[in-house]
Amino acid sequence: QVHLVASGGGSVEAGGSLRLSCAAPGYDFRGHCMGWFRQEPGKEREGVAYIDTNGATTYADSVKGRFTISQDNAKITLYLQMNSLKPEDTAVYYCAGRFVSAGSVCATDSDTYTYWGQGTQVTVSS
Repeated sequence: QVHLVASGGGSVEAGGSLRLSCAAPGYDFRGHCMGWFRQEPGKEREGVAYIDTNGATTYADSVKGRFTISQDNAKITLYLQMNSLKPEDTAVYYCAGRFVSAGSVCATDSDTYTYWGQGTQVTVSS
């Protein structure tokens, strides 16, 4: 079982930036779709951003133009750069991964992801 470790959350004012990181000690993400999800208390978990095996990215409409998902060249660490943060971005953010065939489009359904991090809190104040 792969255990992902997420970090980088915190509290910022609206308009600020944060960068989240996600890694799995001793493991790399080659051959995986990787994604960031978020969840507010009492609400469904929602997908934020995804990156496939070719490096192609997909974003939720609510974060397009503000968030950027990326990986380092060794595909050891997954990032989520969050700029122009809004109070509605406040949530616990989770990284997740699933092994896929080369060239597969990343699924947006969180139930299809196999590996999950523990979550990191992001709080944006107005």
